[in-house]
Amino acid sequence: MLDLADQLSRWCEQGRAFAVATVVTVHGSAPRPPGAALAVDVGGTVIGSVSGGCVEAAVYDLCQEALASAACTLQRFGHSDEDAFAIGLTCGGVLDIFVQPVIPTGRPELVEALSTAAAADWVAVARIVRGPADLVGEALFVRADGSWAGSFADPVLEATARAEAAAFLEAGRTGTIEIGARGSRCGEPLTLLVESVAPAPRMVVFGAIDFAAALVRIGKYLGYHVTVCDARPLFATPARFPEADEVVVDWPHRYLESQAWDGRTVICVLTHDRKFDIPLLQRALRLPVAYTGAMGSRRTHLKRLQLLRESGVTEAELARLHSPIGLDLSARTPEETALSIAAEIVAHRRGGSGRPLTHIDGPIHLQPSNPLLSTP
Repeated sequence: MLDLADQLSRWCEQGRAFAVATVVTVHGSAPRPPGAALAVDVGGTVIGSVSGGCVEAAVYDLCQEALASAACTLQRFGHSDEDAFAIGLTCGGVLDIFVQPVIPTGRPELVEALSTAAAADWVAVARIVRGPADLVGEALFVRADGSWAGSFADPVLEATARAEAAAFLEAGRTGTIEIGARGSRCGEPLTLLVESVAPAPRMVVFGAIDFAAALVRIGKYLGYHVTVCDARPLFATPARFPEADEVVVDWPHRYLESQAWDGRTVICVLTHDRKFDIPLLQRALRLPVAYTGAMGSRRTHLKRLQLLRESGVTEAELARLHSPIGLDLSARTPEETALSIAAEIVAHRRGGSGRPLTHIDGPIHLQPSNPLLSTP
């Protein structure tokens, strides 16, 4: 639902009732992830998509019915073995889709949540999508500062929903929580759908060199808001880095001090010039960011460590430095080097070893130890 926040917020401002269908769970292969939505207003206008076209017509009808009945519904769509042309997903997957009517004057918590999401602020919405009929559709939302709005009739469930929404928001995740009968006073199991949105995490590339241009491209591909910073105006130009979100001409350490950083930020130091590197890394290694890496040969790395120690950087702080930057891919070109750096960032964020999967037993996808590192 939050992926349509801009348009749905405008509909709310105009007082237009609508029904929104949201993907709750995906089983097997399906084109859209949990949180993907399709909405229909009272005039029949439709926006969004839940399946890439497979079941849109049927979901549209469900939205119309929800508007007429003012009731929520949870519907499963899947491929029919008996009739390959039946309504369903020809890719073989299964979708659970929750349809909810929204009257702007009757759902203030959803209206406010959509407005918050449309403003590109951090917000997570928790809705009961399966459970007792009198609870289905209840919603609350949580902001990044811990404030919240909305309530559930069941106070035990409300406390659980608030805590789960805050955790999902911190991780930038969307998904479901199954709560057993003991988890609420209603005495029945139920399902919470938690959707969260957060601004794109930041990647800051210090050093306006050809390797930086390649790293900018892969950083954008991975979903980062990418900044290039260099003190040399001749090199730090938008023309040289057209895919960067911003190009800043400033001394790296001064720019670092001027910004606010969070636990999802990635810092890549490609300057390999001690007059830039040392004051920059002194500060970067003391920030609560996700990753700090620095380019350079092993000889440059050893000299850099010596200078950082002499400047007062502790061993614990040095242990956070990824240098020489990147995984061992024997990379040569800027593009290969950027791939090496990106691979290390992903491995660090996800808790991967960086080793070939052929040589590793156990699950391929690991749960990150720090939920802040699980995005984008």
